[in-house]
Amino acid sequence: MDFLSNTNIQFFLAAYLIGSIPFGLLLAKQFAGVNINEHGSKSIGATNVLRVVKETNPALAKKLGIATVILDAVKGMIVLFAGYAAGVSESTLWGIAVLSVLGHCYSIYLSLEGGKGVATGLGVLLVLIPIPTVIGAVIWAFCAKVLKVSSLASLLGLIAVVISAQFFTDSLGIDSFAPLYIITFIIMYKHIPNIVRFVKGEEKKVI
Repeated sequence: MDFLSNTNIQFFLAAYLIGSIPFGLLLAKQFAGVNINEHGSKSIGATNVLRVVKETNPALAKKLGIATVILDAVKGMIVLFAGYAAGVSESTLWGIAVLSVLGHCYSIYLSLEGGKGVATGLGVLLVLIPIPTVIGAVIWAFCAKVLKVSSLASLLGLIAVVISAQFFTDSLGIDSFAPLYIITFIIMYKHIPNIVRFVKGEEKKVI
């Protein structure tokens, strides 16, 4: 078990375990008395929290949705800030980012089920590549307002981050864009059911 004394391993474990915390599920159960794993899209993310809780308490749904977004974003950021404070390498920071998103999407507390990774991805990318992420967030907000389809807006915002990163960053500080592409792949893979529903014209709008 000597490998557990390695600083990088400790941060990687922390990133995955903290990233796995299903805040949307916990908040909905605690304050709305509903298990979002059994309703709506069954995702633990803010969109499903909003959609499910809105059926019985619209005012509470908005509050819980916002809280879920913030907590899902912050849980990855916390470990990154700790990594910065500890002076770990850029490659380790990107490893933390990837594992935070992976934890959210494949939570150890939910039998490797989870959310779509958008908010957690937003949080870690905002820390590591702030300018491209802000651009992506603006694109997301615009698309969400116009299209009113959360999944499509999220994916378009993510694509905007990837494209912007090519112009505003220097290979992420590690001579490779691989971690960004991995995060993008994870989030897009989790959105495959949404993409299929959108193509079929069955994806629900958030009103």
